[in-house]
Amino acid sequence: MTQTCNAHESMPDSVGGIAGLADRLGDIRQANVDHHLVLIEKAARMGAKVIGLGELFAGPYFALRRDPVWIGLAEDARTGPTVTAMVRAAQANRMVIVAPIYELDGGTGERYNTAVVIDAGGEILGKYRKAHIPVGSNEQGCFDEGFYYGPGQAPQNEPSPKILGDNPSFPVFQTAVGRIGVAICYDRHFEDVAHSLSLAGAQIIFSPAVTFGEKSERMWEIEFEVDASRHSVFIGGSNRRGTELPWGQPFFGRSYFVGPSGRPENLSAEPELIIADLDLDVLTEGDSSGWDLARDRRPDIYS
Repeated sequence: MTQTCNAHESMPDSVGGIAGLADRLGDIRQANVDHHLVLIEKAARMGAKVIGLGELFAGPYFALRRDPVWIGLAEDARTGPTVTAMVRAAQANRMVIVAPIYELDGGTGERYNTAVVIDAGGEILGKYRKAHIPVGSNEQGCFDEGFYYGPGQAPQNEPSPKILGDNPSFPVFQTAVGRIGVAICYDRHFEDVAHSLSLAGAQIIFSPAVTFGEKSERMWEIEFEVDASRHSVFIGGSNRRGTELPWGQPFFGRSYFVGPSGRPENLSAEPELIIADLDLDVLTEGDSSGWDLARDRRPDIYS
């Protein structure tokens, strides 16, 4: 998976210059798509069979304040330029790609923070729309995602044998490498998300994020560890890394994979790539602790 930041080199120095970007959004998107195509090719050469890209990877993280110009970055989740490029990359590299984009639904005009899941042959399996939308601030800055997009509503996908589970809000995708679910950034804080994806059969959950702040950084090291152990899944948490103009907000990165027994080794020397060898067979071997949480769960007593 990737951990990087906006690759466009001609951003304004101050937020006052954002309004002047309206006619350059295509260039910004293309610079970020091209940057990620290079990372995808590098990951493929290292032997990766699946890659999760960062949240809203085709642009900067614009939700730090309200600037309507960024609404122009939203695009179709099947025919838009970003997904079109990712389909070609999946075909060329024989790789499953989880591509989080800023989606414009052409049918309704609604906008979403969406991850498109593309199989290794280039088939678009479906999408997951971020379910929980944060609006708030911390000691470092503000985030106002509700200005730009709304929460995902079911159904998100047409029925397909490759979309698993009974909860259409949290689809799991049968891919060439295994069963993949997605939880985008703020979703990771809600206890029912990983549970819903595990019930649908997820083996790997990708959690692309753009996150910052003291509590967020502290919880980043804890939440995935707990959920991976509790639900017997692998989780890949990808956080943006670096600082983006013109906002100057630093993102701490620290992306990692974790499974029920801990964190596998990062096999990449590239700072913008996290690569791990995930043995999915261990998910069916039973918990080394002797626990059987799925068996011993008591849904009859929970409120």
